[in-house]
Amino acid sequence: MNPDNLTQIIQKGFHLTLGATSFFMETLQNSSKRDENLNKLNSDFNQLTEEWAQRGEMTEREARNFVDTILNQQNSQVNTDSINVPSTPVSDFVQSDIQRDLLELTQEVADLRAALQQSQKSDSQN
Repeated sequence: MNPDNLTQIIQKGFHLTLGATSFFMETLQNSSKRDENLNKLNSDFNQLTEEWAQRGEMTEREARNFVDTILNQQNSQVNTDSINVPSTPVSDFVQSDIQRDLLELTQEVADLRAALQQSQKSDSQN
């Protein structure tokens, strides 16, 4: 099987699932569309799946645009913040505090690993 075909099948299945979910959510939430959507279920299944796939593709595009917009806003905010906020002694203290905590945690993990290995050795000798 061609990997491109597999990717297309998976993507089509994702779009179909997303579209069907959107269809059923609309059916549950919108009483005016409920009868129309329930009547569509009695129609040709192939036509319905194509409609769901198109709806899923559109929903995916909208979601990607939404996420891209949010990420762009955050990136521009981070860039603005990093320009306006110089490094201060307080932030240096917080950094050193975090580094110290990280070193302590690393040591604790190493100690636990050594104790576990010692325990396994003593169990295997018994």
